[in-house]
Amino acid sequence: MAVPLVNDVAALDEVSAAEAVGQLTTVLSAADAAYHNDDAPFLSDADYDRAKRCLAEIEAAFPTLATGDSPTLRVGAAPDGRFSKIEHSQRMLSLENAFTEEEVADFVQRIRAFLNLKPQDPLPFTAEPKIDGLSLSLRYEHGVLVQAATRGDGSIGENVTANARTIADIPQKLQGSAVPDILEVRGEVYMAQEDFERLNASDAGRTFANPRNAAAGSLRQLDPTITAARPLRFFAYAWGEVSAPFATTQMAAVARLAGFGFAINPLMTLCESVDEMIGLWRRVEQMRANLGYDIDGVVYKVDDLAYQARLGLRATTPRWALAHKFPAERAWTRLEAIDIQVGRTGALSPVARLHPVTVGGVVVSNATLHNEDYIAGLDSHGREIRDGKDIRVGDWVEIYRAGDVIPKVADVDLSRRAPEAVPYMFPTTCPECGSAAAREEDDSIRRCTGGLVCPAQAIEKLRHFVSRAAFDIEGLGARVVDELYQDGWIAEPADIFTLKDRYGPGQLTQLRNREGWGDKSASALFGAIDDKRRIPLAKLLFALGIRHLGEVAGRDLARNFRDWPVLVALIDRARPAAIAYRAAEDAERAERTLAVQEARKPRPKAARDAALAMLDTPAEATAAWQELVSINGIGPVLALSVSDAFANDLERAAIERLIAHLDILPPEDTASDSAISGKTIVFTGTLERMTRAEAKARAEALGAHVAGSVSAKTDLLVAGPGAGSKATRAAALGIQVIDEDEWLKIAAQ
Repeated sequence: MAVPLVNDVAALDEVSAAEAVGQLTTVLSAADAAYHNDDAPFLSDADYDRAKRCLAEIEAAFPTLATGDSPTLRVGAAPDGRFSKIEHSQRMLSLENAFTEEEVADFVQRIRAFLNLKPQDPLPFTAEPKIDGLSLSLRYEHGVLVQAATRGDGSIGENVTANARTIADIPQKLQGSAVPDILEVRGEVYMAQEDFERLNASDAGRTFANPRNAAAGSLRQLDPTITAARPLRFFAYAWGEVSAPFATTQMAAVARLAGFGFAINPLMTLCESVDEMIGLWRRVEQMRANLGYDIDGVVYKVDDLAYQARLGLRATTPRWALAHKFPAERAWTRLEAIDIQVGRTGALSPVARLHPVTVGGVVVSNATLHNEDYIAGLDSHGREIRDGKDIRVGDWVEIYRAGDVIPKVADVDLSRRAPEAVPYMFPTTCPECGSAAAREEDDSIRRCTGGLVCPAQAIEKLRHFVSRAAFDIEGLGARVVDELYQDGWIAEPADIFTLKDRYGPGQLTQLRNREGWGDKSASALFGAIDDKRRIPLAKLLFALGIRHLGEVAGRDLARNFRDWPVLVALIDRARPAAIAYRAAEDAERAERTLAVQEARKPRPKAARDAALAMLDTPAEATAAWQELVSINGIGPVLALSVSDAFANDLERAAIERLIAHLDILPPEDTASDSAISGKTIVFTGTLERMTRAEAKARAEALGAHVAGSVSAKTDLLVAGPGAGSKATRAAALGIQVIDEDEWLKIAAQ
């Protein structure tokens, strides 16, 4: 599967950025499942890191897009059902990545700023090799191992207790004194390189691609005797739930883990400065080939555990830790073909088919080519990339990957280009349905205009609808959906809920008579479909497959409106304002283009005001639009996308046919003792004793929603010195306003 990365995020406009977010999300979601559930990744760890990093950069540049179904908000993948599930008492998170020394320095500076530390204040970090293995959590009660779980999706993992007991590095009973009554030890299961080579050389029934896959596949065996026969090892480096503190620093805590009987990495070092951190990273990189086990970087952690507690956690990563990855590798190979794939949104994505080449220990045969401009040697603004070299079938191309980019063309060797090679002509019709493939102004992506008549879009929408994060209908996976679609049994989501009426008992053509089906499996599927007729509003919204409307945005909308008819009515009322907003954007874009042609500064505000003045938007529509876009996490791009979907007659009719079969459930109320749980808070002005980032993190930890602007839905405004228009608007709306002293009392809960 090709990965559509972006060369220059700064060169993106909102439309092309939104498309890139959608495509990256699709690929990374598939990679999560392949890596965590199937132990058969199609992207290397380093490739995955770069894709996730690219996505994070786009979301940072376009904050309104950060609410899509983004892997930046997820950890791992949900358990695949072969093992019983275990809910982690404390979430298992991933790590923020860095690829340059400057990023490491920025990481340290951000922490100093968050904690209000002066340059002379000490801030030591631990540094240790990042093991390329499988994360595992071990729960000990009164010193005895009672449970072992994989990371899973971070919240729920797989119960592999019986298998973990077979690993020699994992003690069944903890040693030493003063062992906490409850202690969750976390670390990495891995396989040494020489053990991996012996395993692949043996008659084990399967050849593994690398030691990480071998370790994951061995730990996740249904038969513990197979795991016992595999040479697995374990390094401990962290902990989860603990009944009583057992250290005050990271370094001391890991030393205590060693005293309890765990193997810890002997290269773990305490660093007092950025220079020492970088120096350790360089030494470990030089030692990498001789360590005997795979690593892909160095992990830095704030040593002081009190500081760690203050820094807290983001959605998927701790603020106090960073993985400094090793650099990319490159290789030359021949471009054998360029294929076009059509995605769920109709985007035509070019994929390079390469003569297989090994890059950084992984065989690469495909690479993303992004779009037609990229193939032509241009960025989305018409500026040259790769010195203007276009890409042609038959060219020798340089591929690079790992920390920099998921398989991507770095260069073209023109000296080896065949005389008969011709420039690639990007198709102007959809290869799936023959419909025109149009490219809108300022959009780098060409899209099929076939909509529901395009099989690529229809089947992708159905696959998305039944995916795990959406309706998740047991027995109706992607393969079954493909078969039923190809045979004409289902064409849209509503057809799933009429399947029993059309192909169930008593019908001439029945599901039970299809190849691979029977009475039991058909009845089970019909029952699973009926079970999903009651669906939470958030899951329904995500399942609709509307561009930019991901899991997080679905939850945001559901939490704010709670009721499907209320939400739909608001979207309909806001439609005239959405049209006006798009017209204003078009006017602003035209003004910028004209300003470039006339070599002057643009007047975007004047252009937007002029466009809005020409559109007599009803006050009710404007109010509805403002209510929609003021929701924390919902911006104009997403609001426009939702508005367009509901205004499209074909899509609206398909949605209404689906809704007729469903009982839509409101979101569950958040259970919390916090006085601000479930409330919407806005911070304004300057906070003097707590940074804005720390205040936001604390509010979210207490169950509150933090918004960027004041609206009628705001419950509380925290106003520091310098509060301006937000405080004025809050007063006009009768919203409670408190100062920093009162906020600190709430934050201390």
